Amino acid sequence: MIHSMTGYAVQVRDLGRVALHLELRSVNSRYLDLAFRINDDLRQAEPVLREAITARLRRGKVECRFNLQAKDSAPRDLAINDMLLGQLKSAQLVVLAELPQAAPLSVSEVLRWPGMLTDDSPAFEALQPEIAGLVGQVLDELIASRRREGDKLAEMIRGRIGRMRELVATVQPRVPALVAEYQEKLATRLRDAAATLDDDRIRLEVGLFAQRVDVAEELSRLSTHLDEVERILKAGGAAGKRLDFLMQELNREANTLGSKAMAADMTAIAVELKLAIEQMREQVQNIE
Repeated sequence: MIHSMTGYAVQVRDLGRVALHLELRSVNSRYLDLAFRINDDLRQAEPVLREAITARLRRGKVECRFNLQAKDSAPRDLAINDMLLGQLKSAQLVVLAELPQAAPLSVSEVLRWPGMLTDDSPAFEALQPEIAGLVGQVLDELIASRRREGDKLAEMIRGRIGRMRELVATVQPRVPALVAEYQEKLATRLRDAAATLDDDRIRLEVGLFAQRVDVAEELSRLSTHLDEVERILKAGGAAGKRLDFLMQELNREANTLGSKAMAADMTAIAVELKLAIEQMREQVQNIE
């Protein structure tokens, strides 16, 4: 199954007074490029997140946002750090003894002192099992999103392949007649330009030159490449780089076909083939 590199997933795990919020965004990239935005309370979770993502994704620029959200409506138990309060009290007495005119600390200043208030938020060790389960769920959702996008991309590519096969089928039966017509026109011009040449020499020169404008091989290779694209789409997996290579090969054959075109309608077909290939290539850039 074909997977796109574009996807989005978000999961929230309710833990009572707090909630774990994990969000993954993925876009196309040549390699697996990870970026993390994690608040300080959960910074220790980055290795776990990195390992889980790299185990299941191969390509894409993935942005991971992970934070611990406190619920304003949930009751919280606050406690004073008695040890720190005692140290602060002793320090204030020393300062007032040396500086009697100094203003004492207010209740507000004491409560705002770093580390003075402790709450009942869970410790990171207690969150680890929840984090592991949450990461798995979010990755499942992201991969499902990328798979749905990949199915649409594969469908679009198959549509372009169908149109290209129609164009090739239109040209192939006409190639022998076009080559013969071109040979006759070229022979007539050579006879007019060089009356001293015999017919055998003219036929030889015309035949050699006509081989250069025969597009049967290019059409055959186009069909072969299209078969391979369909095979890869059916096989699935991480096929983006292989498909991108085939798009280059298809484009090269279409360019050769256009340069050898012997009639205006063949030139138009070559242009349409190149347009279809470019449209497919744009979609292939998003495939993992």
